[in-house]
Amino acid sequence: MFGLPLELITMLFSTILGGVMSMWGQSNKHKAEHQRALVGAVSQAREHGKTDIHFAWTRRIIALSAVGSIIVLPKLVAVWYPEISVVVGYTEMQGGFFDWIFNTQESIQWKSAYGFVITPLDTHIVSAIVGLYFGAGFTK
Repeated sequence: MFGLPLELITMLFSTILGGVMSMWGQSNKHKAEHQRALVGAVSQAREHGKTDIHFAWTRRIIALSAVGSIIVLPKLVAVWYPEISVVVGYTEMQGGFFDWIFNTQESIQWKSAYGFVITPLDTHIVSAIVGLYFGAGFTK
């Protein structure tokens, strides 16, 4: 063939194949070690979040301030000052019955209302909160 004996060609290819397989094994070993370290770091972060009382209070304060400013405050203003108009924006689908499947066109509608207004955003938020608590209850 190339003037090399067949045994040398076999040895050359087996050496190259052995080197490639060794490097591939080392790469997999390093990936497994990296994944193990990553899982350890994630579990440490989760445990820290469970034991750190400030972390829990920070989450509660953020959730309560969001609920207070998005849901409660506009309702209180509407009760105390009903003459102030509330501008509500919501997404509305355009088209016929089968258009919502095949040809969806969304448009944002802005409506003005007075007094105590329950918006589509309110119903979505309440359904998300109810779903969150039911989902957490089902897993226990």
